[in-house]
Amino acid sequence: MNWINTVVRPKIRSFLNRRDSPENLWIKCPVSGEMVFHRDLENNQYVVPNSNFHMRINATQRFSYFFDDNDYSLLELPEVAVDPLKFRDTKKYADRMKDARAKTGRRDSVVVAQGDVEGLFLTAAVQDFTFLGGSLGMAAAEALITGMMKAVEDKTPFVLFTASGGARMQEGILSLMQMPRTTVAVQALREAGLPYIVVLTDPTTGGVTASYAMLGDVQIAEPGALIGFAGQRVIEQTIREKLPEGFQRAEYLKEHGMVDMVVHRHELKAVIARLCRFFTNTDLPAPIKSENDNDSAEASAVADPDTIKAAVEDAPAKATESTPIAEAPDKAIGKDADSAVVVSDNKKKSG
Repeated sequence: MNWINTVVRPKIRSFLNRRDSPENLWIKCPVSGEMVFHRDLENNQYVVPNSNFHMRINATQRFSYFFDDNDYSLLELPEVAVDPLKFRDTKKYADRMKDARAKTGRRDSVVVAQGDVEGLFLTAAVQDFTFLGGSLGMAAAEALITGMMKAVEDKTPFVLFTASGGARMQEGILSLMQMPRTTVAVQALREAGLPYIVVLTDPTTGGVTASYAMLGDVQIAEPGALIGFAGQRVIEQTIREKLPEGFQRAEYLKEHGMVDMVVHRHELKAVIARLCRFFTNTDLPAPIKSENDNDSAEASAVADPDTIKAAVEDAPAKATESTPIAEAPDKAIGKDADSAVVVSDNKKKSG
C-alpha cells in the first residue's frame, strides 16, 4: 500500500497535470553550435544573435515580420487538381499532399497577402519551404499568377520571398510548364510599370531559380542564402573540379553580379519600402524627429537618394520600363486577353 501511495499515485498525478510545451525549447545554431532559447530567436526574427545565421522561417512568420503591425489580408487562391498524374514512388503523391497540409495548415507552398509596409500598400508572396520543400507545382504557380494579376489590378508593387528546391517532380511536365507561365505573369507586371522585387532566401534552387526568381527589377538576398540551379556536388562531379569556397552563397553571387544587394533580415522591410517608393515615385513618410538630434533622426528615417539610386542602377530591368509582352498572354496564363495586362481604375485598397 505504501508503494502505491509513494510511487504510483504521484506518477499518475504528474501525468494528468502535464502541460503541453514546445518540442524544442533550445535550438542549436548550425554555424556556431550555440544553443539559443526559442523565445529569443522569435524576438530576433530567427537570426542567431552571435553568429548572425539566418534560419529558415515559414510564411506566417515572414508576413508577421514584414507587414506593419502584423496586419495583412490573405488572397483567396484558385484550387487545382491535386494529383492529375496519379504519381507514386515510395508513397502516393496524394498522401504526401495530405501529410504536408496537415503539418503546415496550408493548401500549398505559396501564400499571397496584401497589406501596408511602412505605410505603403503592396502585394507580397512567400514560398514556404516547410511545404514539400517550397516546390513549384500547379497550385503554387496559380497562387503566384493570381498575386501578380491582383497587383496589376490594384496598381501595387509585388514582392516575392523565394525558398524552394525547384519544380515539383511528382507533377512532371505539368510543374515544368509553370516556369513559362509565371514568367509571362512577370511580364504583365512590367507592362503595367509596377516594381517586382525578389528576396532570395535559403534555399532557392532548381526551376524556381531558372524562371521568375531571377527576373526581379531588384534582386535581394538574405545573408548566407543558398542560391543556384544544380547542387554543388552535382556540378563538381560533372566538371571534375573543386568549386570555390562560398560558391552559390548570397555573398558570392553579390560579388559576381548575380544579385543587387545582400540585406540583413532586420533591414529588409525598410529597404523594400524605400525601393518601392523609389520606383513608384511615392513620397517618403515624414521623418520622426528626435529630441536630441533632429538632423540624425531625419537622416535615419529617409534614405539618401544617391544611395538608393546606386543600389538599383544595375538592376536587370527597371520597373518603369515597358517590355513588350508576348502576344495572347491569356493562353499562357489562363486569363482573358483583355484582363491579363489592363490596369484597373479602382483606387488602392487600405487592406
